[in-house]
Amino acid sequence: MKDSVNQFIDYLSVERGLAPNTIEAYAGDLHKYINFLTSKGIKSLQNTTRKHITAFLLHQKERGLSSGSISRGLVAIKVFYRFLHRERFIKEDPTSVLDSPKIWRHLPETLSVDEIDKLLTRPDIRHWMGIRDKAALELMYATGMRVSEIVSLDVNDANLDIGFVKCLGKGQKERIVPIGKMAVSALKRYLEKVRPKLLKSPPSSGLFLTRLGRKMSRQSFWKIIKRYATQARIKKLMSPHILRHSFATHLLERGADLRIVQEMLGHASISTTQIYTHVDKERLKQIHRKFHPRP
Repeated sequence: MKDSVNQFIDYLSVERGLAPNTIEAYAGDLHKYINFLTSKGIKSLQNTTRKHITAFLLHQKERGLSSGSISRGLVAIKVFYRFLHRERFIKEDPTSVLDSPKIWRHLPETLSVDEIDKLLTRPDIRHWMGIRDKAALELMYATGMRVSEIVSLDVNDANLDIGFVKCLGKGQKERIVPIGKMAVSALKRYLEKVRPKLLKSPPSSGLFLTRLGRKMSRQSFWKIIKRYATQARIKKLMSPHILRHSFATHLLERGADLRIVQEMLGHASISTTQIYTHVDKERLKQIHRKFHPRP
């Protein structure tokens, strides 16, 4: 079975030309699946059925994996079986009528507008580090960018005169995202007062720099967010995407078009953006009372 996985990985690399990170993710998920089958006494992929795949997904859920990780694993398994069936290594594809585990998807954790205000006012702008952190947090909430996108920004990616930032997202897809006045103001303060002092030789092109003059890492950025959340006494579990989740939720709650939010988030599919359309029952009642002719 492991030989079949290796052949599939070679196929992804040579014929499909997928990115190394994507191939590594596929390989990791499939090796977990094969190890699970082996532990159940399964020695051939010919003998696997939908029940084995479902049992593996439930096992992953019981181990505490997120719904996103489980769904990603299912995608890897589906593509793998498709490959095996096409190459006639197996007679039937057991995933052909297998749905994604949508029932396991949970609503993303978000911050309220009040919590956002508390978080964004925590950096002490009397010091260079606070000015930098304030600019980074304001930009992330203003644009909904992923942390990996924020730390990858170059200084020339931000056009503060017209209020836009150029972002390179998943799949190397470029998008242009608008930024508001508060984020522009925080960025200008950082670019004028702090960034020049952080530059070392040779100078980095990165937008957000460390005291050593290098681009900030994802890990250091999220340590910053967690530290300010603690200072702001925010009790919610701070996840890597919480500002991104809050950005999308707050826009949609205020009437933003779903397609526009999808474009700003850089989602390939509208279904990914639709998870943010959750609205509490009380808000639904308020809308009904306001707009229905017979409330």
